[in-house]
Amino acid sequence: MHGMHRHRVKRSFQRRSQILAAVLFNGYLLGFQKGRIFTGASKAVCVPVLNCYSCPGALGACPVGSLQSALGSGFPFYTVGLLMVFGILLGRLVCGLLCPFGLVQDLLHKIPLPKWKLPEKPDRAARYLKYAVLLLLVLLLPALSAGENGVPVPWFCKYLCPAGTLEGGLPLLLTNPFLRQAVGLLFSWKALVLAAILAASMVIHRPFCKYLCPLGAFYGLFNRISFYQMNLEPASCTGCKSCERVCPMNVRITQTINSPECIRCGKCKAACPAGAITSGFSLGKARSGAHSGQAAEAQGKELPK
Repeated sequence: MHGMHRHRVKRSFQRRSQILAAVLFNGYLLGFQKGRIFTGASKAVCVPVLNCYSCPGALGACPVGSLQSALGSGFPFYTVGLLMVFGILLGRLVCGLLCPFGLVQDLLHKIPLPKWKLPEKPDRAARYLKYAVLLLLVLLLPALSAGENGVPVPWFCKYLCPAGTLEGGLPLLLTNPFLRQAVGLLFSWKALVLAAILAASMVIHRPFCKYLCPLGAFYGLFNRISFYQMNLEPASCTGCKSCERVCPMNVRITQTINSPECIRCGKCKAACPAGAITSGFSLGKARSGAHSGQAAEAQGKELPK
């Protein structure tokens, strides 16, 4: 009973954090009513998550869109530096607690439909797609497509980003009849991408985060060195793998708890009956899966295969 209560409390904290972040990042309510994009001074500041600049309620800028726009005039020190600060401080905790599109996927996954996972080998191969999206659509192609005016084509925003379609495209179309008349093949493609990801979210937990999100790819690079860490105490671990059964990102928690795939949602911590998983800010080295394995072996305790 205590474990179930702890799980409900942690889940409630995650949901409240996600909703609060979505409201804070998109708090210009008049924008939704009038179909106009907020243009105040805060729009020059990047939020740490995927949140469309063109969303009528957006009070800040999306870091991916800002990154692509800045590539036409040189290295985007401000955006990259800001992302690195969040990566070093939090890692993918940003994804688990702050991302509005992550919240959308989480809510869709609660719909009572049969759930499934990709087989292990295809799943692990598909995880590399988000790094290809980051390298090609966010960095290389925008940098190479900048014309004489120095304005690059925002390849990711233009051709793939589902958050932009959901938060920006659809609300603006609903309130602006002139935009509806101008809808063409490109928007139809973006709507198809969005529909496919939303449909997949009902049966696969966070498919966009797992396979396509460039911010998830970037923040994942910092998971093992960020100040915020997940820790597994091998002396307390019973090897039941309850943590791995509830993990939405299919992380091998008993081997590499701070995997680049971990979004630090806390479900593993709440599900552990022995209280072997802790999390928090630390300047020390994370207890990686290899370290946990060595400690368990020293105690004559074998981690589960």
